[in-house]
Amino acid sequence: MPLDASTLAPNAREDLSALLAPRSVAVIGASRRESNMGRQILYNLIHYGFTGSVYPVNPHAPSICSVKAYPHIGDLPERADLAVIVVPKEQVLTTVEECGVAKVKGLIVISAGFREVGGEGVGRESKLMEIVQRHGMRMIGPNCMGVVNADPAISMNATFAPTMPPFGHAAFVSQSGALGLSVLDYAREYGIGISQFVSIGNKPDVSSNDLLERWETDPSVKVILMYVENFGNPRHFLEIASRITKTKPIIVVKSGRSRAGARAASSHTGALAANDTAVDAMLAQAGVLRASSVEDLFDLAMGFGVSALPRSRRTAVLTNAGGPGILAADAMETHGLELVELSPATVERLRPLFPPEASIRNPLDMIASATPEGYKAALTAFLADPAIDAVVPIFVPPFGVKQEDVCEAIVSAAAEVPSKPMLAVLMGREGLPQGRAELHEAGIPAYIFPESAARALNSLNRQREWAERAPALVTARTVDRAAAEVILAGARAAQREQLTQVESIALLRAYGMPVAETRFVATEAELGAAGTAVGYPLAMKLASSDITHKTDVGGVMLGIADSAQLAAAYTRMMTTVRAKAPKATIDGVVLQRMVTGGCETIAGIARDSNFGPQLMFGLGGVFVEALQDVVFRIAPVDEVQALDMMHGIRGARLLDGVRGAPPVSKDAIAEVLVRLGQMAMAHPEIAELDINPLLAFPDGAIAVDARVRVTFG
Repeated sequence: MPLDASTLAPNAREDLSALLAPRSVAVIGASRRESNMGRQILYNLIHYGFTGSVYPVNPHAPSICSVKAYPHIGDLPERADLAVIVVPKEQVLTTVEECGVAKVKGLIVISAGFREVGGEGVGRESKLMEIVQRHGMRMIGPNCMGVVNADPAISMNATFAPTMPPFGHAAFVSQSGALGLSVLDYAREYGIGISQFVSIGNKPDVSSNDLLERWETDPSVKVILMYVENFGNPRHFLEIASRITKTKPIIVVKSGRSRAGARAASSHTGALAANDTAVDAMLAQAGVLRASSVEDLFDLAMGFGVSALPRSRRTAVLTNAGGPGILAADAMETHGLELVELSPATVERLRPLFPPEASIRNPLDMIASATPEGYKAALTAFLADPAIDAVVPIFVPPFGVKQEDVCEAIVSAAAEVPSKPMLAVLMGREGLPQGRAELHEAGIPAYIFPESAARALNSLNRQREWAERAPALVTARTVDRAAAEVILAGARAAQREQLTQVESIALLRAYGMPVAETRFVATEAELGAAGTAVGYPLAMKLASSDITHKTDVGGVMLGIADSAQLAAAYTRMMTTVRAKAPKATIDGVVLQRMVTGGCETIAGIARDSNFGPQLMFGLGGVFVEALQDVVFRIAPVDEVQALDMMHGIRGARLLDGVRGAPPVSKDAIAEVLVRLGQMAMAHPEIAELDINPLLAFPDGAIAVDARVRVTFG
């Protein structure tokens, strides 16, 4: 069995320096064949100027790439901090054991043929980890492409990629080696500087979470980029990322958005809680920016090359062509950016500079005759306007105007007010590479299309807004946990997976949530007394474990005004239900005090095997099926996160009141969500829970119907 890390010397396995910043590297498996992957890694270490010692290890070659080779890792003249292993899978375990004996601190196992292939590979990887942990080593891989540290003080390219990215302040971790090759190419093409790049492969040891904790305190890392296929420990990621994003942006592209793998579920919450929904919820809670593609990832990363984050969403756009200005305006609005009106002083300053055909507004269309001098004058005026906190200049190359001159004007204007970020758009073939390079060097991201600049600027604002926000603080509420456990124990004893409606309502009441008065009635003889106890007008609902959608069989009667109507409604319901569902078991009926009006919402709990309990909020009633307008978060949540959930649905305006309706109490809904989160954490046997509808009013909220599914392991 692998050793527990706690049995090792303090910090022996926490430090990743031997992997990311070694003083000496051995490449085990390098050969003289040019097609050999180990040879390529050795060549890269030498060619790109690794500042430490490099040792090829091969028992059959005296030297490789003109560097003396050694038969075994134990034959080196000094102990290697890092060993890069590129040998056949059958030799990996023996090689790693030899590294442990030689006191190597870190391993990068490039070799494949482990857990990713299944079968024997799973056992091979387990044995690999046993050796690694027994010797107190740290390992990246297996099945990875290696590590880059572009810091000039280290200059290590321990990968088989044929390129080295420019040095900068972005750290990148990728679960895909093949994608890593594209990543390094993209970085060079986009001019994005990379501090460190790590391909983690199967990650049985060093994971993304380990790297995040390392990069959290690394001054050379200003922004963290991630390509993720799965989260091994999502709750730990949530904890780490929530802390890091207060000072450093994290941008993630996550593959596997499809709902094809969503499990079957009996509740709305469970049915809508696909795995990717949980990912979205976690990233939103952690303040992580999610990119839709690798290209989008680099667009956002490039945006964080600005000199400063914007102080607000108030933005100005200037262009020398009307069409791109309109596209920019549309994109800005789509991404929640505010195109402010220019102040009278700014208008008066600009009007004499441009011909009458120019549009002196925001966006400012200087028309095709705009000169580099016009760009600088307009940008200077925009940056001087206190109502403008970010500027997007757009340039479409007309005849007779050089892109280099316009870019020089943009750089000159930006240098005068570095506190206000500028994101440029150069709409030419491949983004006018000469001008783009000049802008990037000056800390001005340059895009080919306005939509990309708008997305990036939105992300800059989201990062600022997240950093300004107080950390989440979940405060436990006073609840009757014992009463809840009695209800759940009853279901366990009866071996039932579904709570009755009365039990479900009682469970909510135990956790301090406002509920409609509810009674279960087993026989017709009990109707009168129960109706009086509940109070009229009331609703009557069928109680049957065999029937989920009661309205489909006539199992719901509303607006019952008195005992006579109650008796007649009962008779009519029983007749209809027995005709439409003759084989169903009828346990009785549930009487509930009628609650009318209010805004129908839904709140719920779903449980994911990796992410744990999730909370859901959205529009309820029939809307949940028709619109699926819901938002998820990982439980528990605080009041601010609960309010975020309400603001996150498409129909959020309904909560604020439309067509004369008063706004609902969002604080009351938030309180329900906070208490649901506490319930979800306290009772892991609750697999799914729906409150639908949760009626919201100006002065509160009340749960009218609830459905709870439980599982007992």
